[in-house]
Amino acid sequence: MRLGDEPLVPAGPTRRGHASLASVWEYRGLLVLLTRREIKVRYKDSSLGLLWNLIRPLVLLLVYYVAIGRFLGAERAIPDFAIYLFTGLTIWLLFNEIVASGTGSIVANGGLVKKVYLPRQVFPLSAIGSSLFNFLINLAVLVAATVVVAKVPTGSRLLYAPAAILVTVLFGTALGLMLAAVNVYLRDVQYLVEVALMVWFWTTPTVYSWSQVEAALADRPALLEVYLANPVTIAVLGFQRAFWVAGDPASFPSDLGLRLLVMAAVSTVLLFIAHRVFVRLEGNFAQEL
Repeated sequence: MRLGDEPLVPAGPTRRGHASLASVWEYRGLLVLLTRREIKVRYKDSSLGLLWNLIRPLVLLLVYYVAIGRFLGAERAIPDFAIYLFTGLTIWLLFNEIVASGTGSIVANGGLVKKVYLPRQVFPLSAIGSSLFNFLINLAVLVAATVVVAKVPTGSRLLYAPAAILVTVLFGTALGLMLAAVNVYLRDVQYLVEVALMVWFWTTPTVYSWSQVEAALADRPALLEVYLANPVTIAVLGFQRAFWVAGDPASFPSDLGLRLLVMAAVSTVLLFIAHRVFVRLEGNFAQEL
């Protein structure tokens, strides 16, 4: 066959979302390589290497345990406060890392974006893959801690864990994709995200209990619903319901399972919208970088 008879194949980005997703699948091998690179490069030339993935959450746990648990007396109101705290931190750190690393992923890989065409989604997705790897390390530590204190979660309560992880990943990916695209055009976005995540942390029941929130907003049901409209709050509550054995079922919203399903559906819709926005904006990434 002559070269002139070969069909033309577009090499640039497409605005069709389904075609863009198909191209991501075609580059799945590259996605795996980029994820491995994210994991290795993060602690390159570090003596402790991947141990930093373990040290950071443990230091956070110690600080919050001493400051909130001991000094402010939270451990008197929340049984097995250390387990409760680390459970919330485990799922929160997953969300935090997905959004933060996803936001800066396109700019951080600007050299590749400018030199060769490939689906730009692989960069935020590789950051998400790295975040999930770190999450699995923290999860292993959490499970080990429940064994040490002889409070191993069993039974149907464990069903809350995959639902909480699903909500976290879907919602975090939606934000990460959209913010990664916007950050190419407005570089201040990544710094705004850092500040927003610091504030967002305190809107989730990680260092305080849902019962305290419910009591404080008992006479303001509208505000209570606004509080529960946060997908990360529902994910944290779901993860605590799964692994915090000392917690009474009454310590959680009675319709927590239903709320997790609703948040998963909402996050899926948000992910679809975020991907459409990403596809529309990616055409000028190389020029902006």
